[in-house]
Amino acid sequence: MRITTKGQVTIPAEIREKAGLLPHTDVEFVYDGRHVRIMRKLRRANESRGERVTAHLRGRGDVAMSTDEIMALTRGN
Repeated sequence: MRITTKGQVTIPAEIREKAGLLPHTDVEFVYDGRHVRIMRKLRRANESRGERVTAHLRGRGDVAMSTDEIMALTRGN
């Protein structure tokens, strides 16, 4: 793996999944003089993973249907 000229590196998908690093997860780098560690930033104590996923997805839908229309489709009506 190589660092780009912009200082970017891709975290392998397997590691992102194991660490729970979703898109837009805030991280920080910790350097102890010998090693660099990437760590998820502490979040609000009352914020669940579901709330973070919902916040990430909010406003990204591109279906021009109302909630009632979508619910009717899912219920088979």
